[in-house]
Amino acid sequence: MEETSIVTTENQDKVKQEKKDGEIVIIAPHCDDELIGCYKVITEAKYPPVIIYTGQIDAKRRKESLKLKDSTGIAMQFYTVDIPPILVNPATKFYFPDPAYETHPEHRKWGFIGEGFARGGFDVTFYNTNMNAPYLYEVPSPDKKRELLEEVYPSQKSLWKYDHKYFLFEGYCRWIF
Repeated sequence: MEETSIVTTENQDKVKQEKKDGEIVIIAPHCDDELIGCYKVITEAKYPPVIIYTGQIDAKRRKESLKLKDSTGIAMQFYTVDIPPILVNPATKFYFPDPAYETHPEHRKWGFIGEGFARGGFDVTFYNTNMNAPYLYEVPSPDKKRELLEEVYPSQKSLWKYDHKYFLFEGYCRWIF
């Protein structure tokens, strides 16, 4: 039977050996989390990141997220249980929701998985989607972020209609162990 856990003790060293410089994986529990929390990463990455959606995603939101693929050339995968290790092996950098400041249970769950990656020696950065973390900064081009959010996720427009934090701010942090 094929291994379906993300990183096991047995394959951790092999995963580290197969990393390629500059490749990024963004773990997004829901469609739109990747743009709300990692817009800068997506638009400034050396290579288009791979976005792995991990939560239950309805057909409408899945279809919307594919617009992001068309707009940016990123790769994406949809998983609702476990992420096969082969998909994360080449990455040198991972972005996970921050388990300390995210409030949604799915975000926290994947944040704790990200903590395990970080403790295992992987290059992990945590991002925040609800903008309540103490490490936020203003996005240099909020108009472009808003345009992309509205282009890709028109069904979610009510989230940022009166709340500009979704396109005005982002935040990233790294943990020191």
